[in-house]
Amino acid sequence: MTRTSAASERNPRLLLEFSRPFTLVAPALGFASGAATAAGAHPREAWSADLIVYPLIGLTMAAVLNAASNALNQIYDLEIDRVNKPKRPLPSGRLSLRDAWVFTYAAYAVALVLAWLVAPAGPSTRLGAGRHECFWIVVCATLITILYSVPPFRTKRLGIWANLTIAVPRGVLLKVAGWSSVKTIAGVEPWYIGAIFGLFLLGASTTKDFADMEGDARGGCRTLPIIYGVRRAAWMISPSFVVPFLMIGAGAWAGILTGNFVLLQILSAVMTTYGLYVCYLMLRRPEDLAVEENHVSWAHMYRMMFVAQIGFAMAYLL
Repeated sequence: MTRTSAASERNPRLLLEFSRPFTLVAPALGFASGAATAAGAHPREAWSADLIVYPLIGLTMAAVLNAASNALNQIYDLEIDRVNKPKRPLPSGRLSLRDAWVFTYAAYAVALVLAWLVAPAGPSTRLGAGRHECFWIVVCATLITILYSVPPFRTKRLGIWANLTIAVPRGVLLKVAGWSSVKTIAGVEPWYIGAIFGLFLLGASTTKDFADMEGDARGGCRTLPIIYGVRRAAWMISPSFVVPFLMIGAGAWAGILTGNFVLLQILSAVMTTYGLYVCYLMLRRPEDLAVEENHVSWAHMYRMMFVAQIGFAMAYLL
């Protein structure tokens, strides 16, 4: 077997690793949760095959779009990853830059096609023939992911702007896109729910930056820990682990959130308590954030997302 053919056989596994598959679960779940929330929101949707078909297409789209974003970021972070993540496919030399670009373009194209197909308008319409709200949301999200990684914009190097260009597509727009696979996004409720997740990610996304300070500094990325120091940055992001989840209870009281009132209050209390615990872990020894490669707060950030996504779906469907 030639070296070229052997590399080709390894390529699918390399591309899967390059896509960072663990990170693809959260957007797929977020889209599905948004769809479930819309289905259970007032007025509750009557059963039809559309409640399965469009959310399934959409959650696949969300995972593929996130894979494209991950790939683009790794291409432009190559020099940074040589310091922070040297074992990844690109910096280790196991994946060529050409293959990385092909994967990125293909993933973005597939995501946009799938987003176009998420077009519900009732059981009688053919696939892709209804509302295209999801497609335009995904177009906006795609542009923001490009702004995050690609020069001359490259908001990743601009402090809070980096957090904002993560929070909007992966928090706000993801939930609204999920909602659009079932109901129209015209109204306050989907955007309020999206704001909850966006505000969470606005601060929580920084948990990945603490251990990457050396490489980020060499690459010219001025993340919050680099600008303000580890301790101050930890205090700055702490409200994002608490305030968004207080909004759940407040939204239910105000009648903005139309799910099960009791379950929403329970979800608010559970997530707020969880967030306070994560704040405790971060603030008791902030210096550990910059030492441990994956501080426990980073893992809890993902777990909090999973719990909140599942909790919202249950509060609207039960």
